[in-house]
Amino acid sequence: MKVETTVRAWPVQGEFAISRGSRTEAVVVEVRIYGEGAQGRGECVPYARYGESVEGVCTAVHEAVRGMGGRPDRQLLQTLLPAGAARNGLDCALWEYEAALRGERVWQLAGCMRPVPVHTAYTLSLGTPLAMGAAARENAHRPLLKVKLGGAGDMERIRAVHENAPEARLIIDANEAWTVQQYVQRAPQLACLGVALVEQPLPAGADAGLAGLDRPVPVCADESCHDRATLPRLAGLYDAVNIKLDKTGGLTEALAMRDEAVRMGFRVMVGCMLGSSLAMAPAHLVAQGADFADIDGPLLLAADHDPALCYEGSLVYPPEPALWG
Repeated sequence: MKVETTVRAWPVQGEFAISRGSRTEAVVVEVRIYGEGAQGRGECVPYARYGESVEGVCTAVHEAVRGMGGRPDRQLLQTLLPAGAARNGLDCALWEYEAALRGERVWQLAGCMRPVPVHTAYTLSLGTPLAMGAAARENAHRPLLKVKLGGAGDMERIRAVHENAPEARLIIDANEAWTVQQYVQRAPQLACLGVALVEQPLPAGADAGLAGLDRPVPVCADESCHDRATLPRLAGLYDAVNIKLDKTGGLTEALAMRDEAVRMGFRVMVGCMLGSSLAMAPAHLVAQGADFADIDGPLLLAADHDPALCYEGSLVYPPEPALWG
């Protein structure tokens, strides 16, 4: 088994902004494993918020392959690398590689049902209320919109989106930008504005601030939630968890985390970093049966793989074998 890592920069349509900054491209690391007439691919997004870099991810992938002795071993991989981007890229590549060796699809290897199309949220980048209202109007036909927020002026942004897309359900994502006081002040108004889910209102590490607060709209952990080990301390504070493969460290942990989260009574959202169809393909498998799916990365890019995932409006179809899986 041999491995290649390739750094790619996918251009964004316009600019993508959240509370921590903006970007005009999505920089990803593609992992390719090959040998014995088979190959497997994966894509991960090194995220500075979690102390990751492109160079560090590439180095970690190659060191992990050496640690496996050049043999595909997903279970050993879980002990060689922590949850994060590097393990995600390699883990997803290993799933496809092993499936190819067996002449199966990944969903068969994982013991899952054949995947079906899922509806994804569509993300509105952080901007002025006027700009976000205009973006909502352009996407008012979509059943679920995800609204990036940033603190001051957020209620005006939510109102502008709701007024311009009154039939859409909204996920609002503060990306850790709110205080407890802001949450308490805003929460009672959210349900009237079409909000179905509030994502990570408080900074990670400040989760205890949610203890004892009324949650008129379900609250979802994102930056506070990485893998199964983080679930117990979120119980009672959050109603839902956002499972992203770049946080869980791959498909192996993501599937296990989804099952454990459901067992513990959490609602499940399957999300993504800003990446291409190659990153969304394994996330689509995890999104089967999830309460919310947010795997719209390719819709926000100006270019993508060929072939790519098929999006019909907000409906995302399972990946074809030529893409992944």
